[in-house]
Amino acid sequence: MNDTHSRLRIGIDLGGTKIEGILLDRNGAMLAQRRVPTPAGDYAATLDTVALLVDALEQAMPGRASIGVGMPGAISPATGLIKNANSVWLNGKPFDRDLAAKLGRPVRVANDANCFAVSEATDGAAAGLATVFGVILGTGIGGGVAINGRALTGGNAIAGEWGHNPLPAPNDDEGPGLLCYCGRHGCIETWLSGSGLARDHETVSGERLDGAAIVARADAGDKAAIATLDRYKDRLARALATVINILDPDAIVLGGGLSSVASLYTAVPRLWTRHVFSDRCTTKLLPPKHGAASGVRGAAWLWPADEATP
Repeated sequence: MNDTHSRLRIGIDLGGTKIEGILLDRNGAMLAQRRVPTPAGDYAATLDTVALLVDALEQAMPGRASIGVGMPGAISPATGLIKNANSVWLNGKPFDRDLAAKLGRPVRVANDANCFAVSEATDGAAAGLATVFGVILGTGIGGGVAINGRALTGGNAIAGEWGHNPLPAPNDDEGPGLLCYCGRHGCIETWLSGSGLARDHETVSGERLDGAAIVARADAGDKAAIATLDRYKDRLARALATVINILDPDAIVLGGGLSSVASLYTAVPRLWTRHVFSDRCTTKLLPPKHGAASGVRGAAWLWPADEATP
């Protein structure tokens, strides 16, 4: 195989409703992209669908590609089986081994938030930085860690899962917090998710709006919406300050729907300084370069640039 094709990479984003795949060349340029519906509830059909997607992508450019898969779950170090996936038919299955056997080559599987962090650390907003924390601010609150461009999984395969810690330094009106689906009260996710933002606005103002409407109202000068976003920024700053105190990342990159709120990038670093245990804080807060494509790109980059295609 010639050098042009020796480092083709396929990334697969395995979601609950769709499976997206891309083919990248050695420089990260996208050569092909495909999306297909997820065969929800059917494990064998999911394996078949991913295999067919890989075949279709490889037909776009001759060559044998490496395969990386991002998914909203993780491989348990204890059992080697998928855990914590909201695509519940994957849980308890040896997905990486089964897919590798079907494709006849090694497969790397990582949590989708880790893939986001890898993407932005490799050729995204935080390219070249040693330690990057990737944050998903959306329907849920996810997080992933990239060290020198590689995903940090952790001994329990939960590295970066900051959303199910309690909101730090709660104010008197913030405790004990709402019951989270995980069974705990006051999780960061209950405050900083899109639904958490909407719930807080309704609780204080009595007006039911979704996150996008709250942001639009704030941009238009609505005082109640501005106050809601101010509370959100303060909570986000407290939560991220704890991450900084533990991980001390060079950069934090925001993803998900709420990452488009431009004022977060100036307000939150100013607010987190009072909670960071240092005389100064140089951690950068950055918007994503690749946006919604970062997850699938990061899956492809689970095989780093210095590793040859298997």
